[in-house]
Amino acid sequence: MSRPEVLWPLFSDLTVLPGVGPKGARTFAQMKIATPRDLLFTLPHAGIDRRRHESIRDVDLPGTVTVEVTIGRHRPAVGRGPTRVEVEDARTSFLLVFFHARGDWVTRTLPSGQRRIVSGRVELFDGVAQMAHPDYILPPQEADDLPPYEPVYPLTTGLTQRGMAKAAAGALRLAPDLPEWIDPGVIAAEGWPNWRSALAIVHAPTAEADLSLSAPARRRLAYDELLAHQLALALIRADRRRKAGRESRPTGRLSARVRAALPYTPTRAQERAIAEICEDMASPHRMGRLLQGDVGSGKTLVAFMALLAAVEAGGQGAMMAPTEILARQHLESLVPLAEHTGVVIEILTGRDKGAERAAKLAALKAGDIQILVGTHAVFSEDVEFADLRLAIVDEQHRFGVSQRLALGQKGERVDTLVMTATPIPRSLSLAQYGHMDISVLDEKPPGRTPVKTALVSAARYDQVVDRLRGALDEGRQAYWVCPLVSESEVSDLTSAEDRFRRLRAALGEGRVGLVHGQMPPTEKDAAMAKFVAGETGVLVATTVIEVGVNVPNASIMVIERAETFGLAQLHQLRGRVGRGAAESTCLLMFGDGMSETGRQRLEILRETEDGFRIAEADLAMRGAGDVLGHAQSGLPRFRIADLERQAALQATARRDAQRLLEEDPGMQSPRGQAARALLWLMEQDKAIDLIRAG
Repeated sequence: MSRPEVLWPLFSDLTVLPGVGPKGARTFAQMKIATPRDLLFTLPHAGIDRRRHESIRDVDLPGTVTVEVTIGRHRPAVGRGPTRVEVEDARTSFLLVFFHARGDWVTRTLPSGQRRIVSGRVELFDGVAQMAHPDYILPPQEADDLPPYEPVYPLTTGLTQRGMAKAAAGALRLAPDLPEWIDPGVIAAEGWPNWRSALAIVHAPTAEADLSLSAPARRRLAYDELLAHQLALALIRADRRRKAGRESRPTGRLSARVRAALPYTPTRAQERAIAEICEDMASPHRMGRLLQGDVGSGKTLVAFMALLAAVEAGGQGAMMAPTEILARQHLESLVPLAEHTGVVIEILTGRDKGAERAAKLAALKAGDIQILVGTHAVFSEDVEFADLRLAIVDEQHRFGVSQRLALGQKGERVDTLVMTATPIPRSLSLAQYGHMDISVLDEKPPGRTPVKTALVSAARYDQVVDRLRGALDEGRQAYWVCPLVSESEVSDLTSAEDRFRRLRAALGEGRVGLVHGQMPPTEKDAAMAKFVAGETGVLVATTVIEVGVNVPNASIMVIERAETFGLAQLHQLRGRVGRGAAESTCLLMFGDGMSETGRQRLEILRETEDGFRIAEADLAMRGAGDVLGHAQSGLPRFRIADLERQAALQATARRDAQRLLEEDPGMQSPRGQAARALLWLMEQDKAIDLIRAG
């Protein structure tokens, strides 16, 4: 299946557009605009009212004004000062100002005694109105060339508004009329224009209202993007369901022993997730499931039961973590559970070398190791399993899609379970994991001590250190999290290195450790190991410790400049304490210039420990890229749609996509064919291959 011919012009080189040469195309490339299609989906984000006024007195200054003027006296530049030109509109006079004007350009453009239309920003200096460097200077007969409302596009160095508008107009002329791919009922209910009309409207706004997310043409184009994405996800799910998996039917023999030995009863949410996973594994289709659980919701038990299901069915299971520290922690938490089962668990990391590594690989290939825990070292080509049935990937947004794909290829038709401790708001999980089934752990096992959260001003630093000294004397441990690694000239945020030196001076040489992302892995592991073993009392860290570190004796978490962190991140950090029997505290230290929204965010954290509520609040306040971290989010990059503010639109698109595929799985009907064109238009041809990595 290749791209429909009708779309070819939109995917041609940018140099086909008016005013765009090879150099211009390179400039556009800085904005990730490579084709006319990219340009069509780069919408104006603001507008300038260029309607004509009789006089600058009709407008509140400072402000943008368009008026017809008579040109008066020229006042040449004195020294390094500007050139000034006196002009008069219907009711008053003012100055046009030009800095660094070249040669006779000003006298040629503005001949005294002539009339011109000028448009630009007018400001008052010492009571005198001035328009510096007008945006437009036109003879009256060319007045119609000036749009009454001028769109303002995002730009990059070397690109002007006029150049952008001219190129966009050229791209619009290449846009064909395409058959409708949206459900007729949705179009009628929303009152949307067709695709081509919507593009024409958004590139020629007539008022501020046309720029809002709720403007019909903008909503329609956002919907097209969301529909294409949801169609791609639905196709992948359908494809996975069609593909033969392997029926891994658990016998319950090993899991019964684990249940009998558990000192607690699993929560209803854990039982539900275990049942969903086992049902998927026993089916003839490949599993692709996301296990979403808040800090402390008991994901480890669910993961272990899933791994046992693979072993009971006669196969092997693998569990992957993004760092060696986390892989070792997974091993430590799985080993006690496995004690009563006789199952052989091993770990494989980059540290394994020589004979030791060779022995592990041989045992794995022979099937003597039933569960393998590891880092990305599990992806190495020489790692072979006897019969891999289940691959579990922890904190998957830290892994690249190609790495996930590699793990899926390690066994014949492997089932995949992805785990995340980041509660993801529904709108984002639909966009990021819409091709997977989702199990949610939304209750906590009994016995976890609630964490007391308090807000403290940075001015009370000495009191906090005194309190810490007392806790250390009682044998307790603490984390101290800083926002930066080392001092930066542009920022007043405290660096981890500086805080480490000060705390060491206050609390004693051997009692304070330091860990941050820029340290060599061996040093980082050594500092972590000392803290885990209880040899250091306070661990000063950056957000490296956000994911998964488990030290039950640590009962105090100090987060400096907490207002600079995201809510979900603060919630993750707080989850590092409250893991033992001791009463735990999280101190959110804020700077003196904290904004109102900063305070609101910290208050939400003080009020609730529910990660899903916190994630929804974080999304509403900061946006998708910040909540998940753009580089790692795995989120599709939409040019028009706004995931946070158009969540309802996305839900409609998901229903619409599912209905279309239920009625027309091969996408052969007229609407199915139109939807194929949409997938090509939205470049989901690439996404389909990528997202298939699950």
